[in-house]
Amino acid sequence: MLSFYQQLVVCVDTFNAIPIFVAVADTGGFSSAARVLDISKSAVSKRITQLEAQLGARLFHRTTRKLSLTEAGERYYQYAAQASRAAKQAEDAVGELQGEPKGVLKVLLPMSIGQLHIAPLIPEFLALHPQLHIDLVLDDRDVNLIEQGYDLAIRTGGELTDSSLIARRLVPLHSIVCVSPAFHNKHRKHLTKPEQLVHVNCLTYSYSSNADVWTFSSKSGDLCKVKVAGNYRVNNSVALRDAVIAGSGVARLPTFVVGEAIRNGELVALFDDYEMPYKNLYSVYPERDYLPEKVRVFLDFIVEKLGNGSAYWDRFE
Repeated sequence: MLSFYQQLVVCVDTFNAIPIFVAVADTGGFSSAARVLDISKSAVSKRITQLEAQLGARLFHRTTRKLSLTEAGERYYQYAAQASRAAKQAEDAVGELQGEPKGVLKVLLPMSIGQLHIAPLIPEFLALHPQLHIDLVLDDRDVNLIEQGYDLAIRTGGELTDSSLIARRLVPLHSIVCVSPAFHNKHRKHLTKPEQLVHVNCLTYSYSSNADVWTFSSKSGDLCKVKVAGNYRVNNSVALRDAVIAGSGVARLPTFVVGEAIRNGELVALFDDYEMPYKNLYSVYPERDYLPEKVRVFLDFIVEKLGNGSAYWDRFE
């Protein structure tokens, strides 16, 4: 029979294994869990084997192709996930009482807006919070934040499909049609109304779901859809902007990409009397009773720097 202290050691070992078990179950594998936890795959495998021995039950079906929970594993996961979340929220609650945020903040940013407007702010943020470490990833893919261990993501547009996430609107993301001054001078007679775009070379962003159909709304509310065509299609908005600056044609581009070029005269914005559909930029983070201080200070910093709800890059004057 185990002594009290031996039982206590077993309980502590079991509790310490819970975050590893939950990570394996959430990510579907030892390797993926190891990446999230930043430990070796062998360490993950060893702790799961020890946990199964302590519980006297197999928690995972192991095959060469995939890992899945057994019936015992499913039942254990229901309580282990709750325990893991409760432990994390307890840490967050204590962290709120600490003056200076610390630890690692893992952030996911979309490629273009991240590279142009958010990543350049990181050195200033780190100078303000020297006890924080930033793990920054630029990626346009829609990844699972919880499975991949992200504290925060910046995303554009659509509705949240995951109820365990919280979204906070940051700024609107407007698009405009623009050309170089030289192209504008040469084709001025075909650039007074959106309908005339059918007569000029229109460059398109290939990742857009409506790359070849541009929608405009007048101040009176009338909608106009124009089918455009051109000789250049590219999957990067910065490359598209550079082609327009070089005089290759007309393009619909987000203002966060072309705002500076418009202000310094490299580009001319067209159709001032019309607006185009817009999206919003959001911060997205896992739902918690207590928002970690490291996430809170980063959000406050980004909100202020981006313009407090009105994007600074939309100020063309």
